[in-house]
Amino acid sequence: MKSIICDVCKRAIETPVKDRNYFHIETRDLCEPCKENLERALRPVMREKHPFNYEWYERLMMDSIEKAIAKGKFQ
Repeated sequence: MKSIICDVCKRAIETPVKDRNYFHIETRDLCEPCKENLERALRPVMREKHPFNYEWYERLMMDSIEKAIAKGKFQ
């Protein structure tokens, strides 16, 4: 059985199924609650960005994940 631990909250993910209860983003693994918190944190910032740029979004997402890993949670 594969064992995956969320990089942000450090909890083990029971019976991991990719893109269902864990998400692999570049080099990081996030559980479903942490992925939802990431999306919730990015939503207001994304709404202000016109025109939308996918490279900017990827950089913003990875920066947010790295900050959350350092703090142990999303703000």
